[in-house]
Amino acid sequence: MKKKRKCLCMLLALLVFVSSAPVVCAKEETSEDEDSISAPYFIVESSDSSVDRFPLKGTDVTVNINGMIAEIFVNQTYANEGENPINARYVFPASSDVTVHGMTMQIGNHMVTARIKEREEAKQEFEQAKSEGKSASLLEEQRPNVFTMDVANIMPGDTAKIELHYTQLITPCEGTYEFVFPTVVGPRYMSASEDASDDHNHFVGTPYLPDGKTPNNTYNITVNLSTGVPITDLGCKSHEINIVKSGESSAQVTLANPEDYAGNRDFILKYKLNGEDIRSGLMLSEGSDENYFMLTVQPPERFEPEEITRREYIFVLDVSGSMNGYPLDTAKILIRDLVSNLREEDSFNLILFSGSSVQMSKKSVPATEENIKKALNLIDKQEGYGGTSLSPALEDAVAIPSKHNIARSIVVITDGYVSGEQNAFDIINDNMDKASFFSFGIGNAVNEYLIKGIATAGLGESFIVTDAEDAAATADRFRTYIQSPLLTDIQVAYDGFEVYDVEPSVPSTLFAQKPIVLFGKWKGEPKGTITITGKKGKDDYAQEIKVEDVTTYEKGDAIRYLWARMRLERLMDYGYSKDDPSVKEEVTQIGITYSIMTPYTSFIAVVEEIRNPEGNSTDVDQALPLPLQVSNLSVGGGYRAYSEPADMILVVALIGIMLIGGLRHRKRRSKIA
Repeated sequence: MKKKRKCLCMLLALLVFVSSAPVVCAKEETSEDEDSISAPYFIVESSDSSVDRFPLKGTDVTVNINGMIAEIFVNQTYANEGENPINARYVFPASSDVTVHGMTMQIGNHMVTARIKEREEAKQEFEQAKSEGKSASLLEEQRPNVFTMDVANIMPGDTAKIELHYTQLITPCEGTYEFVFPTVVGPRYMSASEDASDDHNHFVGTPYLPDGKTPNNTYNITVNLSTGVPITDLGCKSHEINIVKSGESSAQVTLANPEDYAGNRDFILKYKLNGEDIRSGLMLSEGSDENYFMLTVQPPERFEPEEITRREYIFVLDVSGSMNGYPLDTAKILIRDLVSNLREEDSFNLILFSGSSVQMSKKSVPATEENIKKALNLIDKQEGYGGTSLSPALEDAVAIPSKHNIARSIVVITDGYVSGEQNAFDIINDNMDKASFFSFGIGNAVNEYLIKGIATAGLGESFIVTDAEDAAATADRFRTYIQSPLLTDIQVAYDGFEVYDVEPSVPSTLFAQKPIVLFGKWKGEPKGTITITGKKGKDDYAQEIKVEDVTTYEKGDAIRYLWARMRLERLMDYGYSKDDPSVKEEVTQIGITYSIMTPYTSFIAVVEEIRNPEGNSTDVDQALPLPLQVSNLSVGGGYRAYSEPADMILVVALIGIMLIGGLRHRKRRSKIA
């Protein structure tokens, strides 16, 4: 009886402690070596008001789109409403093809323009400023589409404003322009084989709010469009918007409902241009040190369907925990539509992956009604569980025996919540002679870097599906691409126009109505002819552009930055060797020369005044909202993360019941004995 009373007393004390103690986060216990970055976790708001756990108060995005070039300004406002100095860290996304080339920081009357430095040097300078009590900010790239902002020594009552400046190219797809601004980084799963100590992987341990909960900060987006030709079909499915037109070719887009939190799903704006077909064209830019050009190569009309060769489709479908619910339901609709509409002469296969992978058939099978039904039955059994290991599934896909005279396409369908992107790109680059790779991103905040990277490295095309309504239309777009003929054997000749450092150096195959865009440098006089040739089916294709007829671009350094982005993409984004020191050296030099973000260069800003001489600041990780319609199953690395104190009380109560039950069982056994 005494033991029972003692257990009950201990249980009561534990319940009181759990319900009253200030809990900051709930996560799996790890050793010091593993640190705390092995998986994302849920944050539990603390009752301690002396430390401001949510210092990010607002994000304001302004986008100016002129023609095909977008300039983006992101303003983040941090404020310390607590009683103690804090150091804040915020993880945020960007499109994987933006060039980040400017940052300023303002704290009170102090305005500092950030400098670009080598990553380690910038980090050391930031840590030194932090330890000396100086206010500082550090912007680092973790992935081409994931950045971290660290702000040190935000004093009680301080407001810190950070402005970032991006440049991005927007190319039309089948006549439709699409501007995507990612707002939140989805949780990432890190496999045991990945290096958790790598500084670029630290963001994986980002804390999250439970499903359906949003932070108390604001998120505003404004887009200013100026196209030169009439705008039509301007709309946004991701957010409700207001549109104010100041003419046929200009418009301002703002969010219609400020109460609807905009920062938990990608902002996707689409529009078309009326009255003018997109044609091949040239833009020139003169700089103080070098001159740059942008050449747009537009494809011709498509081939007739009967001229298309037989094709083989291998569908690689993500059935992991983060795909549970809406994403997997949408993926089922998508793949059902894709498989059901294959031609009888086509063949296909299906691989399902989460922590491991399951293959429908050892060999691809004809697209008969019986085989399609078998595939659909296999898909319908999936509910979404486990981690996300894409690389083994890709290896299984490329290992499927292939036949001669069949064009193989591997189609990956996922939300991309996996941190091992480079492994996937390596597999794709090693198997370019075996297949083209296409990708479908499912969800409101997909890992765009992975989705685009699969298609870019695999010379295919990427598609984003944000809801079930989009699935059928997106599947139809995919069929248009994959069944449409191409302009092949493309060559670009420069006669009398002296060019160098052209990116990409060899144009890839041209798909449907999506143009290829080339960037390069030129010197001498802007004269001569650019000739684009290729094969349009059995016929030859040629188009000429006279350089002297082109007006020099006079709107800043946008083409210069876009060239640098294209060079970096070729060097490392979708298939480079991390162990190659020459790649790191060249990437670092480009970052320093062009003052842009790279994996090896970062922006650092320091206020030289010592503002926190005591150095008693607290480190705070700004919790992120889960992307819209992503469930709690995506967080925690495979274990349950308890997001509310009530959950913890329930656990303690269950332990108590087991303890009491154990005592009763022991008492019964002693009586029997």
